[in-house]
Amino acid sequence: QVQLVESGGGLVQPGGSLTLSCAAAGLTFTGYGSRWYRQAPGKERELVAGLSSTGDTNYADSVKGRFTISRDYAKKTVSLQMNSLEPEDTAVYYCNAFHLFLRRDYWGQGTQVTVSS
Repeated sequence: QVQLVESGGGLVQPGGSLTLSCAAAGLTFTGYGSRWYRQAPGKERELVAGLSSTGDTNYADSVKGRFTISRDYAKKTVSLQMNSLEPEDTAVYYCNAFHLFLRRDYWGQGTQVTVSS
């Protein structure tokens, strides 16, 4: 059984930093793409950052230059380093792992990030 578990969320002041981590159980990430999404209250879920199985990255315009996605195959984790956080970054952040060829798609339960003074 595959599980993705996010951690690292919390309350941070504007301008601060947080690092989210997504730990996988039952999955090695080999051949999988990884994504972080977020959903703010009253808004649709949006893609924040993506990391393909070949190492290509993409970011939402609103987080470019501030967020960095990375993956550690040995630790079976995907991380999202978030710097210069803004109140608009407040949301529940979700980890996603997908395999296009195998048509597999897994989600974590989400972790709350609140940016407020």
